[in-house]
Amino acid sequence: MRKWLALLLVVVFVFAVVGCATEDAVVDEGEDVEEVAALRVGMVTDAGTIDDKSFNQGTWEGVLLAGQDFGLETRYLKPGGTTEADYVTEIGNLVDADFKFVVCPGFKFETAIFDVQDRYPDAKFVLIDGYPHAGDWEPVVKENVVSIFFAEHESGFLGGLAAALQLQEGEVAFIGGMEIPAVQKFNWGFQQGVLYANENYSTQVVMNADNFIYQGTFDDVAAGQVLAAAMFDKGVDAIFAAAGGVGIGAINEAKARAATGQAVWIVGVDVDQYAEGIYEGDKSIILTSAMKYIDVAAYDMIKAELDGTFPGGEILMFNAANFGIGIPKENPNLDPEVEALVAEAFAALQAGTLVVSDVQGDLFK
Repeated sequence: MRKWLALLLVVVFVFAVVGCATEDAVVDEGEDVEEVAALRVGMVTDAGTIDDKSFNQGTWEGVLLAGQDFGLETRYLKPGGTTEADYVTEIGNLVDADFKFVVCPGFKFETAIFDVQDRYPDAKFVLIDGYPHAGDWEPVVKENVVSIFFAEHESGFLGGLAAALQLQEGEVAFIGGMEIPAVQKFNWGFQQGVLYANENYSTQVVMNADNFIYQGTFDDVAAGQVLAAAMFDKGVDAIFAAAGGVGIGAINEAKARAATGQAVWIVGVDVDQYAEGIYEGDKSIILTSAMKYIDVAAYDMIKAELDGTFPGGEILMFNAANFGIGIPKENPNLDPEVEALVAEAFAALQAGTLVVSDVQGDLFK
């Protein structure tokens, strides 16, 4: 009897230990689940796609990098359309799936974010290139939202300066997507950069008002190719394409011509588009790119949330002073002397000794 009693006590003890261990494991697992849920990051795409080689892709790459660095679950959704209702629906789908940190790239999200910032007060939103408003253009940025803008005029300036310095002479043009402030500022800055090179470094680069146009969309690839073809046929040497998918059309046209030996160039936009411009081996028709560090902005806001320093309620400006814009670190189609002069201009922008206007000047719209 004593032996059986002893054995029974051992068995009870073993099951008690196993039970405690199991209970602890469940608690730990539950904590992990809660942690992952709290750190889920989502993104809703704008009119473009996640691989548009431009604005959407740049934003998503920042989200992905943060996910990799900090062990976060990430997801993106593409709306069926581009209306406020379409955007609100997909934002709601993310929040309902416990992705309560949502990044939205583009001004088209402005009224949607105005809606959801109150509808989902326990979620955080990053709006790039826009601020929430009710359709009246009066900014209302709640504590769970941060709005981010970029100094596109400074980025465009550096792209125009680099293009003029590299070409020395010839003609440049501009293809914009929709005629909105962000795209306009790229245009105006680009023109100022070309003029700066002409006035300070004796370049002789021409700009014709007829070749500075807005196509009206960000996704009509075919239209971009047609516009670029017409410009190249008129003798344009380089086109600054700030137009999303329309810009991809311009890149495609330049690649086709370069493959036949024609010397034509594209100045890329938003991200380093060199790889998109490759037409033979490692040769690319991307002269350089006027970049907005969208990926860095998305990454930094996610990190700020993790650090407890999310700048909710603020409208932030990313510019040369805080390394928010620039051209790629490597520009295979720019001479080292050109890169050095552009670096000097960047330093002057940072110091405030060189100022680029963010409004239309005496040149072209």
